[in-house]
Amino acid sequence: MSAHAKTRIVGSPVPRKEGVDKLLGRARYVDDIEREGMWHGATVRSAIPRGLIRSIGFDRNIDWSEFAIVTAADIPGHNHIQLIFADQPCLADGKVNHCDEAVILLAHPNKHKVREAAAAVRIEYEPMPPVFTIEESERQDVIVWGADNVLKSFLLEKGDVDSAWVGAAHIVEGEYRTGAQEHLYIENNGVIAEYSADGGVTIWGSLQCPYYVHKSLLAVFDLPEDKVRVIQTETGGAFGGKEDYPSILAAHAALLAMKSGHPVKMVYDRMEDLAATTKRHPSRVRHRTALDGNGKLLAMDIEIATDGGAYSTLSSTVLSRATLHSPGPYVCPNVRVRSRAWATNIAPYGAFRGFGAPQAVFAIERHMDEIAAAIGIDPIELRRRNFLHDGDTTATEQVMREPVILDQLLDRALAESGYNGKRARFAKENKTNPVKRGMGIAAFYHGSGFTGSGERNLNSLAGIDVTADGKVRVLVSSTEFGQGTNTVLTQIAAEAIGIDYEDVMMAPPDTGIVPNSGPTVASRTSMVVGRLIERACLQLVALLRKNVGLGETFSREEFFAASERYRATKGEVVSLCRYEAPPGIFWDDQKYRGEAYPAYAWSIHVAQVAVDTVTYSAEVEDFWAAQEAGRVLNPVLAGGQIEGGVAQGIGYALYEKVLLQDGHMVNNQMTNYIMPTAEDVPPIHVYFVEIPFSHGGYGAKGIGELPHDGPAPAILNAIRDAVGISFTSIPLLPEDLFAKLAVRTGVEEVAAV
Repeated sequence: MSAHAKTRIVGSPVPRKEGVDKLLGRARYVDDIEREGMWHGATVRSAIPRGLIRSIGFDRNIDWSEFAIVTAADIPGHNHIQLIFADQPCLADGKVNHCDEAVILLAHPNKHKVREAAAAVRIEYEPMPPVFTIEESERQDVIVWGADNVLKSFLLEKGDVDSAWVGAAHIVEGEYRTGAQEHLYIENNGVIAEYSADGGVTIWGSLQCPYYVHKSLLAVFDLPEDKVRVIQTETGGAFGGKEDYPSILAAHAALLAMKSGHPVKMVYDRMEDLAATTKRHPSRVRHRTALDGNGKLLAMDIEIATDGGAYSTLSSTVLSRATLHSPGPYVCPNVRVRSRAWATNIAPYGAFRGFGAPQAVFAIERHMDEIAAAIGIDPIELRRRNFLHDGDTTATEQVMREPVILDQLLDRALAESGYNGKRARFAKENKTNPVKRGMGIAAFYHGSGFTGSGERNLNSLAGIDVTADGKVRVLVSSTEFGQGTNTVLTQIAAEAIGIDYEDVMMAPPDTGIVPNSGPTVASRTSMVVGRLIERACLQLVALLRKNVGLGETFSREEFFAASERYRATKGEVVSLCRYEAPPGIFWDDQKYRGEAYPAYAWSIHVAQVAVDTVTYSAEVEDFWAAQEAGRVLNPVLAGGQIEGGVAQGIGYALYEKVLLQDGHMVNNQMTNYIMPTAEDVPPIHVYFVEIPFSHGGYGAKGIGELPHDGPAPAILNAIRDAVGISFTSIPLLPEDLFAKLAVRTGVEEVAAV
């Protein structure tokens, strides 16, 4: 054991690894990078949602010999983007299935000329009937994908739902809808590509998952693995939006580099980024719930429908998580969840922080308040009577072996927010005040890591090495895009070895250097990859003890001296570890049953809102978040994750609406796609209860996605408390409030007369 066995770095608010470079402007994003002889790329996109391509015309006033022009015919390998399925073409070939689908690629040394040229390409279409909504897709009058428009479906069953209705004291039904949401990362999508016949393809890009891009490029170019190299540049935000889409953009830039013989940079402007890239899946969730006379759940029958867009992308993963999170953190003996992702002629939807859980949690937590009102029980008490506890089983029949402390979290959130006192006071004040105030809560969990057998299938590999100049390098494909990966993983390594935080660095996120430790998604980095790094460090210390006499206790100087002795006698100083599932984790993919996640993070959110019945605007005035997410590795970063997730959740609930016209996003600018600013975000009070998870990196569970799940239902529950009217769809805009509040006001005025 190291002389530094006592925790001294993990749990401390050490400075961000990349913080100084960002602060001083030294960080180089993709658009800061220039390559010798570099050209610029642009995309010619479909102007219709669905149809056949009849002809392509090029303006005769432009000298097209100056340009590299790429169509589907130029693709040397497969014309598809390899994600979970391979249904999405790299470039449209003969037909288009959504507005803004890429048809032609252009490159030129002058980036202004290439954009002008893209606008001068004329594509003639034979339009075909499009499908724009879940309901249109369900009717199947027009088939736009497969045999039935169903991108993916799941069936989750526990007990016997159909027999539970007869003896129920109460049956409550409800339908809940969520809209699309744009990631709105600070830095737009961008890549630089180089190509050579001997060297293959090299990509530098703003992205989350280097090995996802690597896999897709192998298919597009029909190259062996060692001929494709993907390097993440400094990335200005992602939130899931740079999980799948960079595979498309990288392929486009690389095709242009191959055709032109020059490096090619492609960076979208904001309008193109908003219109063409993925967003959060819209959803419709229907609940039918049976309860006994004491308010205990007897049965849940849940139907989930999501809009997947034109191609499958990550819809199956999103739908799976929505399915698993839809029953909420409650005990119920009989559960059935039927879920489908439907194809439409909209730009494909993809991963976004929480990916499926925010949609499902919104529905169940709004529904719990509707149940409480229908059967005459306090919404807090209804939840308490049905919370999961240690030893209970979830809808997938997973036994809760790790501690479940929802009651403790609820007590903390209620006390810190002054929930009961404020709710009583607001009820009195609202009788005469045109600004109505209310309090609302949401209780929820978020599964950490990939679902079911996902982590086993990934088979992630990660580790460390010691460089000749006396640094420990963390070897992972996990990427930093603002959430703190670089900091947390180096904290874990320094702690596990017993050296200083400054002694550890991150290896470049480069597929030519680092192993495939899996994608930076699903709140898995600290828990899963962090655990691999912890194990690799302990393994290296044991190796040095065995081979070069490192003592049971040692200083940092002695560790590095031992590493040099090992290098001189044995060679490279490296330690790699592969994923090992925690014991008792078994998932049946066919029956969709078992341990859905190795661990869950738990949370209670409380929102205080004010609804102005004159302007019909809703405002979140205060917010409280209590959570148990295992060990908090860096309190500043962890608190920032909660605050950021809540802020995004406020936007999801009250501000951010994607407007579509004939399948095209028409508010694709930051002037008309409205998101909350600092003026719109209230004080956010963050509280952690730490129960270390023994199979996570230094006890960590996932934390990044958890805080996005709860704000929307907590806010709408608070609005119901304030005005006494239920709203079941988000985003809830002033015109939506007006539609119901004005009608009620008018009825009351007539009654008074």
